[in-house]
Amino acid sequence: MKEKRVLFIGLVWPEPTSSAAGFRMMQLIETFLDRSYQITFASAAAKSPYSAALKPLGVDEQSIVLNSDSFDGFIAALQPDIVVFDRFMVEEQYGWRVAQQCPDALRILDTEDLHFLRQARQTCIKNKDDFSFEELFTDTAKREIASILRCDLSLIISESEMKILTEVFRISPDILYYLPFLENEITATDINAWKPFEERKDLLFIGNFIHEPNWHTVQYLKTTVWPILRKMLPKVELHIYGAYPTQKVLQLHNPRENFHIKGRADSAKLTMSNYRLLVAPIQFGAGVKGKFIDAMQTGTPSITTSIGAEAMRGNLSWDGFIEDEPEIFCQKTVELYNDEITWKTAQTNGIRIINERYEKRKYQADFMTNLSLLKVQLDKHRQQNFISQILLHHTVQSTKYMSLWIAEKNKQ
Repeated sequence: MKEKRVLFIGLVWPEPTSSAAGFRMMQLIETFLDRSYQITFASAAAKSPYSAALKPLGVDEQSIVLNSDSFDGFIAALQPDIVVFDRFMVEEQYGWRVAQQCPDALRILDTEDLHFLRQARQTCIKNKDDFSFEELFTDTAKREIASILRCDLSLIISESEMKILTEVFRISPDILYYLPFLENEITATDINAWKPFEERKDLLFIGNFIHEPNWHTVQYLKTTVWPILRKMLPKVELHIYGAYPTQKVLQLHNPRENFHIKGRADSAKLTMSNYRLLVAPIQFGAGVKGKFIDAMQTGTPSITTSIGAEAMRGNLSWDGFIEDEPEIFCQKTVELYNDEITWKTAQTNGIRIINERYEKRKYQADFMTNLSLLKVQLDKHRQQNFISQILLHHTVQSTKYMSLWIAEKNKQ
């Protein structure tokens, strides 16, 4: 029986301890490993000390080069059945090369989140404007949606983003696939291992500082939320964790105000398990927030905004409170922090959200079956999405010759 091969092309090498994107990528890799795929992970980025060790998992690691025909030889020799692009920028770089060298390979885009949605919301916050769907029609949207249309299938992590793509941009659901975080079920054993209410104290926020929504949230906590909240909880500390803190982040450290910048957490879940609450008044963003998944997995209730909780709970109750007004946000934080009954109810809500909406067995088998059927019917699927071939044709002409020009220039 022929080995099944999948190639992941990463924007970066996955760092599951640094970002939700890295954790998401590892979940996808493990899903293919569980189905006995031979996996190659390739990236033009440099590795960091926090890059996941893929070789012990049986994953072949390959360094590739941007704008180089060496990639053509590499993928032509590999002949993968499936190619997964890590975000649309990667598809722009390599999609046309994959289509030329391996026309029968199933091309999948893992969007992570919709970048154009996050950027539009960020622009509205910066300009102090109310968000509307008209703000979405940007150059970034053109690039990202073109990438979605060129691929055979795009993985969407948020139901809200599925709705935007199908209703606002009229993209066919046939080329979109809702695939949330793929989590282990929270069992009675897990729950019994959690620290109880009385053994936990203080508040935390956690998020990779390279990701702009996290940095903005920390600024918002410092300037708007914490001045109110620390008067209401004078003996409570707020601890800020996140990978890659810059000097502007570290300068916010102020122990006299009980505001502590802690930097990178070696383990987000282990760190969270010691705190009573996660506070995350997120003002803009997209996708689904991995910090809340980690919080629920450790029995740590949270309070956030409507943007922070977007698309995460369905019709279920949140594992804490969702509030957008700073004063009410602070009042609800105090209630959740001090009231053990409210806290335990929130914790129970988190268990239900994970087990009903993110438990991986609900998704993995159907996802892999869908890919197998798509592979068999690929010609028909592509004919039904003929605009993909049109876009790929024109992209090949423009991107190809720009890339070839850069490659020739690099040889000089």
